[in-house]
Amino acid sequence: MRTLPNEMIRVLRPFAPLFSERVFEHVQALLAGAILAPGKRTVGSALRATGLDRQKTFHRYHRVLSRAAWSSREAGRVLLESLVEAYVPEGEPLVVGLDETLERRRGEKIDAKGIYRDPARSSHSHFVKTSALRWVCVTLLAEVPWASRVWALPFLSALAPSERYCRKRGKRHKKTTDWARQTLLQLRRWQPRREIAAVADGGYASLKLLESCRSLENPITFITRLRLDAALYEPPPPREPRQNGRPRLKGERLPNLSAVLEDPKTAWTPITAGGWYGGTERAVEIVSGTAVWHSTGLSAVPLRWVLIRDPHGGFESRALLCTDLAADPERIISHFARRWQMESTFQEVRQRLGFETRRRWSEKAIRRTAPALLALFSVVALFAHQKKTRTPGAARRTAWYEKGHPTFSDALAVVRKELWAHQEEAFRGSVPESDTVKVPREFVERLTEAVCYAA
Repeated sequence: MRTLPNEMIRVLRPFAPLFSERVFEHVQALLAGAILAPGKRTVGSALRATGLDRQKTFHRYHRVLSRAAWSSREAGRVLLESLVEAYVPEGEPLVVGLDETLERRRGEKIDAKGIYRDPARSSHSHFVKTSALRWVCVTLLAEVPWASRVWALPFLSALAPSERYCRKRGKRHKKTTDWARQTLLQLRRWQPRREIAAVADGGYASLKLLESCRSLENPITFITRLRLDAALYEPPPPREPRQNGRPRLKGERLPNLSAVLEDPKTAWTPITAGGWYGGTERAVEIVSGTAVWHSTGLSAVPLRWVLIRDPHGGFESRALLCTDLAADPERIISHFARRWQMESTFQEVRQRLGFETRRRWSEKAIRRTAPALLALFSVVALFAHQKKTRTPGAARRTAWYEKGHPTFSDALAVVRKELWAHQEEAFRGSVPESDTVKVPREFVERLTEAVCYAA
C-alpha cells in the first residue's frame, strides 16, 4: 500500500471505521489521485496520477463507488466533526449555508436528471435550460484563520431527483425545501447541543421549513430573504378568560415592507455591515421589527424582519427574516452575508476539482461521487490547515496581482506539493532502475508550481 503523508493520515483517521481495511486503502489512493489529477476526475485519471494505472486489479477502485458497503451520510457526519474541531471554537454557533447546485449530466442511464434553469449561464434577460442532476448542499460557513475570510465548506449533499423520476417510480416528489428540512433535522441529530444558524436564499423562505426549524426541542435559527409584499401581522391578542373558539393565530395586518421602505417617517439606523461581497465592509441603513408571517392553511411563524437599504443607491433594497425574535439585526446581516461564499465554493469545485467531469452512471455511484467531490473541497481545506497554520501568507503573488491572503487554489497547491514531495514513498509508479537526469532547481520549482496550480 502506498502511504500518505503523516499529516494527511491524521486528518483521515476518523474516517477509517466507516470502511473495511482494504476499501480504506483504495479510498486513500482515490483521494490522492483526485487531488493530483488535473482535468477530468474519473477513477482512471486518479489511478494515473498516483502511478497505479498498471495494476491489473483496477476494477477494485471502481467498486469503491459502485459496490462497496459504506455510508456517505456517515462520512458527512465525520467530516462535519473534523471541520467544527478545526474552525469553530467551543461556544460559537454553527453557521451553515443551504443551497442547490446543478451537475450537468446527459444520457439515458442518468434517470434522476431533470431540465432546470442554469443559474451560471442565465441572467435577468436571458434564460438557459440544461439537463442536470440537482444537489441540495449543506456547507459550514466558518472563518478560516490562515485565509482571513469565511469559506463555505461542504459536508453533506442530497440528490433531489426530478419530478419525472419520482412519477415514473410512483414516489412522492419532494421539493428542495423538503430536502433542506431533512438535512437540517439530520444536522440537529448530529449536533444536539450546539447553537445552529442556517442561512439560505429566498427560495427556501417556506413557512413549513421555518416552522419545522423553530419547533424543535433545540430550535435551529433560520435566516433567509423575505418578500417585500409578505403578509405580516401583529402577534395574536391574549386570550380572555372563558373565551370561546379556537385561539387566534395572528393579530391585525401590518403594512407591507415595501410601504415601510417608502414611508418618509421610517427611522433608519446607519450601520457598517461586515462580510459584504469580497469580504469588505459597507455602510448601510437598516430598520427592524417583529411580526407574524401567516398564509392561509399554513402555520403562523413569528419572526424578526430586517429591512436593508443603501443610502447611496448602490444596490436594491432587500429584507431578511430570522426565526429568532431576540436576534441582533447586525448579527442577522453578518450571518446572511456569509452565504455568498457558497457560490465561490461551487465555482472552485467545478474549476479546480472537476465536479462535472465524472462519468459514473450506476445509481449508487451517482449518489456517491458528486457528494465526494463537493466534500473534497473541505478535505483539501483540512489538509491545508495543517500546513497553513505554520506558514501563514503562503499565497501565489505576481507583479500585476498582489494577493494578500491564500485562496483555495493556493490551498490545493500546498496539498499537491506535499503529495509530490512524498512521492518517493507514496506514489512512485516507475521502475527503480531509472536514469537520473540533472536539471536546475529553479526549473524543477517552476515545473512543480505549474503542475500544482493546474485546474
